[in-house]
Amino acid sequence: MRLISAIIRPEKLEDVKAALFAVEVTGITIFKVAGHGGEQVQLETYRGAPLVYEFHEKIQIDIAVSEPFVRVTIDAILKSARTGQVGDGKIFVRALEQVIRIRTGEAGNEALTPEPMRHH
Repeated sequence: MRLISAIIRPEKLEDVKAALFAVEVTGITIFKVAGHGGEQVQLETYRGAPLVYEFHEKIQIDIAVSEPFVRVTIDAILKSARTGQVGDGKIFVRALEQVIRIRTGEAGNEALTPEPMRHH
């Protein structure tokens, strides 16, 4: 099991979501974040003092996947998030020690696999 965290441009979010859903990766968490990578630093003056805008708004997507979905998930993000310009973002892949579905108590891969909707 892996946790894939991708930092992407906000304007690429819809493309990335569509690419992930197309490869049946639907369990995603999205955060609004700010960061600085290789982008150009912008200098401006405010009330006579120089300001440096170092942080750019980005989107972070966290996705917990079983091993067979790791490469598929990475490829979907790469294909849909890339513009070829500085600031496209990064993908981080970390090992997940344990995953537990709160509602059922299922653990491991069973907690990652979507369940069909049940009607009560």
